[in-house]
Amino acid sequence: MAFKYLSNIPLADARSLFLEALISAGLRSETENIKTVDANHRIAAKAVYAQLSAPHYNSCAMDGIALNASLSYGATDTRPITLQEGQFRWVNTGDPLPAECDAVVMVEDVIEVDNGAIQLFAAAVPWQHIRQIGEDIAQGDMIIPSYTEITPAIQGAMLAAGVLDIEVIKKPVVAVIPTGNELVSPQADPQEGNIIEFNSTIIKGMLQDWGCEAVVYPIVRDEPDLITEAVRNASENCDFVLLNAGSSAGKKDYSVDAIGEIGEVVLHGVAIRPGKPVVLGFASKDRKVVPLVGLPGYPVSAILVMEELIRPAMNLLIKRDDQAKPLVEATVSRRLTSSLKYLEFIRARVGNVNGKLVAVPLNRGAGVVSSFVKADGIIEVPQNTEGYEAGEKVPVSLVRKMKDIDKTLVITGSHDPLIDELIDLMKMKWLDSQVVSSHVGSLGGLMALKRGESHLGGTHLLDEETGEYNKSYVRRYFPEGGVKLINCVYRSQGLMVANGNPLNIASISDLERVNYVNRQKGSGTRILLDYLLKQNNLESAQIKGYEREEITHTAVAAAVASGTADAGMGILAAAKIYDLGFIPLVHEQYDLLVAEKTLAHPEFKRLLAVMQSDEFSQRLEKLGGYQLNNPGEVNL
Repeated sequence: MAFKYLSNIPLADARSLFLEALISAGLRSETENIKTVDANHRIAAKAVYAQLSAPHYNSCAMDGIALNASLSYGATDTRPITLQEGQFRWVNTGDPLPAECDAVVMVEDVIEVDNGAIQLFAAAVPWQHIRQIGEDIAQGDMIIPSYTEITPAIQGAMLAAGVLDIEVIKKPVVAVIPTGNELVSPQADPQEGNIIEFNSTIIKGMLQDWGCEAVVYPIVRDEPDLITEAVRNASENCDFVLLNAGSSAGKKDYSVDAIGEIGEVVLHGVAIRPGKPVVLGFASKDRKVVPLVGLPGYPVSAILVMEELIRPAMNLLIKRDDQAKPLVEATVSRRLTSSLKYLEFIRARVGNVNGKLVAVPLNRGAGVVSSFVKADGIIEVPQNTEGYEAGEKVPVSLVRKMKDIDKTLVITGSHDPLIDELIDLMKMKWLDSQVVSSHVGSLGGLMALKRGESHLGGTHLLDEETGEYNKSYVRRYFPEGGVKLINCVYRSQGLMVANGNPLNIASISDLERVNYVNRQKGSGTRILLDYLLKQNNLESAQIKGYEREEITHTAVAAAVASGTADAGMGILAAAKIYDLGFIPLVHEQYDLLVAEKTLAHPEFKRLLAVMQSDEFSQRLEKLGGYQLNNPGEVNL
């Protein structure tokens, strides 16, 4: 089959081409027989029929007496019937029904009298309180059709019907082959230039969730012969081969050549982002077809390709029909631009803010695996679409349950590690706690509140004229009210520098001679820097690195710790995490701005309780650089 090198085939077409190629080549599932007691979540290979009736005998359904119902006819509250010993039999639940009996009377309705006799004050009817043969399942009934996922309840029904063994679809054995000269096994202290190989762990976990057996091969160096041999060996011993990475068209990207040498390449390149440079193919030997796939190396790309292209192919082998993820409509919180060339998948946080579903896009980088950790849903920007404007309704495919999203507290605003500590303390105290936070800076947080796209946000905006924090901004952006400014902490802001301060940085005026890393526009820290530059008669153009932006204090600290920047403004807590030097500049006020409607939100009440707890105070002391400021008290 001909293919186009690094093509740009639409996703739906690529999926169809790949599946059709596998089917045409003769891809088939294998089966095995296992014990029914071991079959939970396996897929039945064929219809399962009852070997016994359930129950397989007429069974007493209550504790009491068994009798011929006709003996009780005429019994009433005023004229009870008396039965002598021998006219009835005492029975327990599950006992076989005595041959001469056709009814059971509950023990609660039986009155014992002298000499073993009993009285009945109501007549019995034939077959009352009796489970008749085949009441649940009759021998020969179909219990489940082919390709049904076996649940614990189905296991119970099969065992009750005498099905002790079952033929199921055999779990495909999937080879995962990591490649790359720079890859090293997970370790605590990798050298510069080494990349920790964690993609295989993600891929293996996904495969196990899908009902497959995953075999992770040793890391293979970027040498064509070694990669080809690894794929050949895996294809001879496994049912499916995933090669990661080397699927692009660089000098050390050998996946397409290896797959082409061993089997047949169906296509190379799909019009999705992330995930474009995927290779889809198969090998066929001795009537066995083995799919061969070259996955992109970036983790987000690999995950998306796994979900969109590999999972459908895997379903062919395991005969599983996946349910589509719930699709909802949400308001996107900021402008999203997209290339016309690709179908783009954008991870997002999703929250219900006063009945309005809001989607907050996360970092789009193909290597940012943390965005999948945080994501509640995926925004799809169709091919040939330029993107979405802020406030526009967009379709979101949910990866989290709607009931959890509905109760989630959405925090959007200035970054501070204390927010994460609050969330963790809430989760420890209340297992059902649901809070999401995103970092857009103090001004971004104010605007999200104004648009009704968040419940609250952290803010530390300095008024240059008054030296006051936050209040003037709240009055300006919320002239008609609707929000409350709530005390949280004072914190130490300053310059983070290398340990030991080798460049002898002492103040803002020293920034014009070093490499700086800044915070994003609209952040309180950026506004503070501009204020301090003005006080020191410095222009932003004099600061090398002023335009380099990071969105969190910890990201700034990481840049300084790595040596790519000499200094960056941030909080003491971030400097301590990276063992950096710290030159304190200001003791600033960090507040929470909360929509009035949020004050009654159950999760917000929990947050307030935790914010005023001893545990939170202890965590702040450990982080360093904080002073509690009557947390929870309304100051505007």
